[in-house]
Amino acid sequence: MPAQIKVSKVNHNLIFHLTNSNISYILGVEEHDVLTHYYFGKRVNDYSGVLSYPRLDRSFSPNFADATDRNYSIDTLPQEYPSFGAGDFREPAVVVDQANGSSITQFAYQDYQITDGKQTLAGLPSTFADSADAKTLSIRLYDHVAKITVKLNYTIFADSTIITRSTKIENNGEQPVDIRRATSMNLDIPRNNYQLLQLPGRYAEERQLFIEDINPGIKVLDSKRSASSHMQSPFFALVTPGINEQSGTAYGFSLIYSGSHKSMIQKDPYEQLRIQMGINDFNFNWQLAKKQSFQTPEVMMNYSDHGLNALSQSFHQLIQHHLIRSKFVDKPRPILINNWEATYFDFDEEKIQRIIKKSAELGVELFVLDDGWFGHRNDDKSSLGDWYVNKQKLPNGLSSLANLTHKLNMKFGLWFEPEMISADSDLYREHPDWAIQTPNRPMSLGRDQYVLDFGRKEIRDNIFKQMCAILDHADIDYIKWDMNRNITELYNRNLPAAQQGEAAHRYILGVYDFMDKLTTRYPNILFEGCSGGGGRFDAGMLYYTPQIWTSDNTDAAERVRIQYGTSLVFPPVAMGAHVSKVTNPNTGRTIDINFRSMVASSANMGYELDPFTLTDEQIKVVETENQWYKDNRDLIQFGQLYRLISPFKNNQAAWMFVNDNQSEAIVMFFNLMNQPSYPLTVLKLQGLDPDTKYQINGHQIAYGSELMNLGFYPMGQPTHDFTSARFEIKKVSSHAE
Repeated sequence: MPAQIKVSKVNHNLIFHLTNSNISYILGVEEHDVLTHYYFGKRVNDYSGVLSYPRLDRSFSPNFADATDRNYSIDTLPQEYPSFGAGDFREPAVVVDQANGSSITQFAYQDYQITDGKQTLAGLPSTFADSADAKTLSIRLYDHVAKITVKLNYTIFADSTIITRSTKIENNGEQPVDIRRATSMNLDIPRNNYQLLQLPGRYAEERQLFIEDINPGIKVLDSKRSASSHMQSPFFALVTPGINEQSGTAYGFSLIYSGSHKSMIQKDPYEQLRIQMGINDFNFNWQLAKKQSFQTPEVMMNYSDHGLNALSQSFHQLIQHHLIRSKFVDKPRPILINNWEATYFDFDEEKIQRIIKKSAELGVELFVLDDGWFGHRNDDKSSLGDWYVNKQKLPNGLSSLANLTHKLNMKFGLWFEPEMISADSDLYREHPDWAIQTPNRPMSLGRDQYVLDFGRKEIRDNIFKQMCAILDHADIDYIKWDMNRNITELYNRNLPAAQQGEAAHRYILGVYDFMDKLTTRYPNILFEGCSGGGGRFDAGMLYYTPQIWTSDNTDAAERVRIQYGTSLVFPPVAMGAHVSKVTNPNTGRTIDINFRSMVASSANMGYELDPFTLTDEQIKVVETENQWYKDNRDLIQFGQLYRLISPFKNNQAAWMFVNDNQSEAIVMFFNLMNQPSYPLTVLKLQGLDPDTKYQINGHQIAYGSELMNLGFYPMGQPTHDFTSARFEIKKVSSHAE
């Protein structure tokens, strides 16, 4: 069923119904032109008005100035984009300071427009779709006193459970105004029993799945780091108690933005929920002069009544087909090896050449030269900002290494950290004011480095020119874009005092502008995002970089949880996952190479180790695994992911990948810590055709219905910690006999 937007009149109210074969989103205009929310969820045929908010006298809930009774108040009414000061005491979606000092606004419905398809947002990453795949509703609200227009954009996609929303604010008055808050969306939900699911974390332990009750008051999930952060993913979900991967209701919200963000969940005195998501309004303001406008980032709003797997699959499909714009979005990703854990900063040309040659023998397809190839960089205290080749380490430059790699039928990649600057660098000595700093205050150090102000065009232009000088003279196939600290002493020297609240957002807009120029100029380079691993793993970055280094934590046991949590929103093809060296530098743990390989082969497989440290037996495993991955990566990278057992609730984990016609699947099972008298786990599969017979690992045959409903025992008694098993499921016949 194609996406539709129906417009009708019900009980004298104008009604908008966004619908497809899966979902409905219904809103309308009530008395005093208040834009009101009615419903978001499973598809309904139509809206007749049965769910009309009751008119009740709520004490201390104000009424409109011309009210003849006390029964209609916006203080409790479900709204689409509420403001503050004219009767609603809950959290406002928008706050605008006006020239007379007032921040009171009251936005009334003005008009609407429906367009085919979905356009991208100027200067921001956002979804896109042609006229056959989506329809967009734009509704204008207007404050006649402040002379401010709010434009709400809603897009519904064909055959998706996702609605995207964003907001544009325009100043139509004669005086400048200051936006203090502008959320991307607001959703008011009737009384319910939902719980909150979020993905908190920390460096090297990102996106840990956590579910909690929603209590009266306000819950805030945010980042003030000028990055989406390791600590709090710009995602949350409302879920029914007891939800699992296969059953239960979930509403998921993911912000397409890479900077400071805020999600707010408010349970009001009547147990209704108000939820908001957008740019963090802490220390934020945006000055709008006459006729200027401000565009918020976009939010993906997702619905599932079939558990968390269905929620994730919808996110994955929309991200793959309507967000990532790279030419590599649907191309198989190469097996790579990164020299970081093999050499750190201690390398020269000969050592890198040896690693390249050995990696080619093992079946690796891409070599990535990590940190230390530029300036006079021998540790993390110098040279960021000096993007020219370190000739002491690489006397023949990058072209020599790239040519060697290509002769061995491998691709060549390079590490950059464009947003950063070292005090010990030529660039800093020439332009010390280019590092972000507040006048008359000391500059905090993070990893012995500062942050360049990408909110200033002259700085972006300098780094862009340096990078182009490298990329135009060496045949580079891949770039790893890193960002290893968050912003402190935030201040933009090009802005007046009254506009310093714009600095954080202007920085992110500058990063987006830079990445847009770079990826446009070099469309044949595969870009991978990184920020100390997963510190900027968000939908905004995926618009430019079709994959992201999931975490600096390469310990395979830790990665089971990190990759499981990340997959709640992001597809496996977007996740970099590498076989690391042992003992592991993050945990000091030694894990069997088979377990490490299986975890890595669950996403974009690669290596973080010195191949010369591998034993003969390990080399055989690596060669075998590399060939297996090449034979099966289309299914892993582009198949449908089903999570089967959560490591956040169990000592085991399992997931599987199923192809489009359900003829093949790959199942991976992980046992973490060994236990005496090991309790046997029954593994039940998902996503198969119940009436098709499947062969398991070339041996036993069973119907899909049996594999999904009865299941099987994936493992006997483990002999040690961190054991794993893999099952290849292939169709042998269909139609139950």
